[in-house]
Amino acid sequence: MAAERREFEGLLKHLQDVAKLDWPLDFARQGTLNGREVALVANGPGPKLAGAAVDVAREKVNVEALISTGFCGGLTRQLQACDIFAATEVMDIGPALLPASRRPFHTGKLRSLDRVLCSPQEKTDIGGDAVEMEAAAVAQRAQKMNIPFYAVRVVTDPVWEALALDFNQMRSSDGRFSRAKILAAALLRPNVLLELMKLNQVTKRAARALGDFLADARF
Repeated sequence: MAAERREFEGLLKHLQDVAKLDWPLDFARQGTLNGREVALVANGPGPKLAGAAVDVAREKVNVEALISTGFCGGLTRQLQACDIFAATEVMDIGPALLPASRRPFHTGKLRSLDRVLCSPQEKTDIGGDAVEMEAAAVAQRAQKMNIPFYAVRVVTDPVWEALALDFNQMRSSDGRFSRAKILAAALLRPNVLLELMKLNQVTKRAARALGDFLADARF
């Protein structure tokens, strides 16, 4: 489970027999990874949209485990861009299982919020080791279903970096990020456009790192 398709770009390259799923979600694909059938689902940022994605998947297939994945922000100075982070717990929700992997990865407490932390001060004050927007809803449903839950993320913005825009102001009424709003804001401020281009390059590298990690990991 992720927020956007681009978070799966690295993993899709490792899947075999990929098929598009006609599900009422932003993105849904099925394929084989290391001999096991997996479904990749993205439905936008935040707990409401993530929870809806799990509910749809649960109706369509037999869900044996849930993995919340995608991008995250670092909350400690140990986490740098493109580092892999696996949660030991989602704060205020409960524990998460750790994958087995020969590749290096960080572990710690994951903060899951329905907003973007845009400044170093916000990130420092919130507590935890990493932050994202969907894991809480996915973890809660895994608890109700009594199935294994994992949260494996990749860092795109370290704790010391400020985001170029307040992305909370760039969300549409349904909670998704509005590309039209982001583009309009960027065109008004050339320095913001440059920062967004840099962030886009980071997210591409991060997606590749995440995909390689997930492909090699065992859950």
